[in-house]
Amino acid sequence: MTEKEKYEEWLSKEDLDAEVRAQLEAMRGKDTEIFESFYRDLEFGTAGLRGILGAGTNRMNIYTVGKATMGFARYLKENFKAPSVAIAYDCRKNSRLFAWVSARIMAANGIRVYIYSELMPTPMLSYAVRYYHCDGGIVITASHNPAQYNGYKVYGPDGCQAGPEMADAILNYINRIGVFDACLAQEKDAHITVIPQSVIDDYIDTITSLRVTEDPEAVKALKVVYTPLNGTGRMPVAKMMQKIGLTQVSVVPEQEMPDENFTTCPYPNPENREALAMGIELGKRTQPDIVLATDPDADRVGIAVNHKGEYILVTGNEMGVLLLDYICRVKEANHTMPRNPVAVKTIVTTAMVDEVAAYHHVKLESVLTGFKFIGEIISSLEAQGRLEDYLLGFEESYGYLASGHVRDKDAVSTSMLICDMAAYYKKREKTLIDVLEELSEKFGYYKNRTVSFSFEGASGMEKMAAIMERLRSDMPPEIAGARIVEASDYRASVTTDNNGQRPILLPKSNVLGYKLADDCSFVVRPSGTEPKLKVYIFAKADSAQKALERIDALKEALHVVIK
Repeated sequence: MTEKEKYEEWLSKEDLDAEVRAQLEAMRGKDTEIFESFYRDLEFGTAGLRGILGAGTNRMNIYTVGKATMGFARYLKENFKAPSVAIAYDCRKNSRLFAWVSARIMAANGIRVYIYSELMPTPMLSYAVRYYHCDGGIVITASHNPAQYNGYKVYGPDGCQAGPEMADAILNYINRIGVFDACLAQEKDAHITVIPQSVIDDYIDTITSLRVTEDPEAVKALKVVYTPLNGTGRMPVAKMMQKIGLTQVSVVPEQEMPDENFTTCPYPNPENREALAMGIELGKRTQPDIVLATDPDADRVGIAVNHKGEYILVTGNEMGVLLLDYICRVKEANHTMPRNPVAVKTIVTTAMVDEVAAYHHVKLESVLTGFKFIGEIISSLEAQGRLEDYLLGFEESYGYLASGHVRDKDAVSTSMLICDMAAYYKKREKTLIDVLEELSEKFGYYKNRTVSFSFEGASGMEKMAAIMERLRSDMPPEIAGARIVEASDYRASVTTDNNGQRPILLPKSNVLGYKLADDCSFVVRPSGTEPKLKVYIFAKADSAQKALERIDALKEALHVVIK
């Protein structure tokens, strides 16, 4: 069936949702738009669904969400006795609608549903799955993507996002379902339980009980500017701050309340300085120690540090290094360090954390990109009775988790940890930038930059695939004056260097990694959530300036290679 035929089929449905019908009517005669909306089914993978809102098989709407939910329901019924599922949603357009469509489809299939009555951060979905001992979970969110996107993430019984095996199994069920075949019956709301306030309070109590340090006077002395970026963080972060005794807090008023259009911040990603701009502007008036920002579903957090009157952004890699060193430093001083401590990073994370882990005698696990793989390590430790050995897991993309209360990155608990850490060092007359400088003097100056190449539409996906294949077969032996000394192909599961080949003991993934003779490196991978090819560039030198110069040189050279 052609794209136009699919379009006409949708229009012919007499009981079609009114909003969807209006969107279809609006694209009449617009061949490119029709093609982009119908040329494929919206892809379901380990990140679930994520796409542009609108009508069509390649868009986020009640029918594509319903089809995915019906597939997930059949998977649960096939694999669990008397299955149950938890559901949460963020502030985006149609998030609540998609959540309740999903809840009622699950209920109509005889599956017990626990759903939040109001928008909640992604980590609180993971918490609900574990709290109610559910067999699965759903959160409706597109995380930090622009307002035209929404998404649908699926979780397993451990509270982790679906891994490759689970996602493939669910996809097999989804593929057997027509886009209009999902049961939308609503008469079985008896199977639906609204999650009470007590669970939210239990989450706050749990995370605040897991603090590394408790110094009430130091916390009272800390000044913070906070922005939830018009997302879900406002309520739980405020509750957390009140619970730990943080009183000098200014919230960015324009970004305090949920806004599905993200009017003040079109790209609500705390990795970007623009996302913290209004917080920094408020900081110039209130002079806080840190400016703190959580993304719309509050699973990522970024900060700017007031250092000698200048607001300096801390990267995801830098924050991971700071947190691991801080946790280890405090636990060592308090004699509470576990005998066999474990931390987890991804393959696109700075090698500086390797140095910090080795210094503190921490075993560092390396996993593929995606917090679900970090969650799997935590669950494995728990199964071995070693959950207390887990210290920290983090991604370079501003996702962190420092305890086992959930199995996904958690900006609420990490915000607490960051505030405690900033207060700890402020008491010792240091900013977090001072601490970073000390660590750099000890371990070397590590810098990193992520460069994204966007490829929109059907042709874009094909172009990304072609570039990855070209890099596999025709990568130059030298980049920016430095020889490639090691190449890793995570799809082929092999690393090649001067000594030959050795296996990569990780799940296969479409990722390429290269190490250079000058201690620099880079990794290339297609994004799992956006139509982008991401290049992660890492440099090490004996000064920050030299490391940044190498980053710039590598960036320029890689632009030529990849384009």
